[in-house]
Amino acid sequence: MAVSAPDLKAFLLATPFFGGLPEPSLDLLISMLVERRFDAGATVVAEGEQGRSMFIVKSGRLAVRKRANSGNVIPISALEPGDFFGEMTLIEMQNRSATVVAETPTALYELTAQKLYACYKADIHAYVIVLQNINRELCRRLRRADDRFMGQRMRDDN
Repeated sequence: MAVSAPDLKAFLLATPFFGGLPEPSLDLLISMLVERRFDAGATVVAEGEQGRSMFIVKSGRLAVRKRANSGNVIPISALEPGDFFGEMTLIEMQNRSATVVAETPTALYELTAQKLYACYKADIHAYVIVLQNINRELCRRLRRADDRFMGQRMRDDN
């Protein structure tokens, strides 16, 4: 289902992914989004599968999980409206690094690698802003992971 809603711009501009985009660039990216819906319990992406798109959470709640070498499933994080995921496959062209499961009925906006490349060809300025926004979010996640790791190390040392 193609995306078109009057309040969509305000929602997207409030997300870390679309922040700082001028209106014409935002309009271009909105035209590239496709809305996807998932029932509670549905797997949106699976760890190890090939990825060719990323998602912005419109509504619902999702769980991000990774499988440990032991086979245990480890919860990584929760995603809520405004969050995005799947961007790593667009940057590094590797398989999905985690499984994402809808915990509640969920609506997502999907942006494919092909559409992101079309953005690059049509509006290099928007493309650079989007990549900067993705990089900022990846840095935030890395800092949180560092903090969790250090917190665990400090508990282990005590």
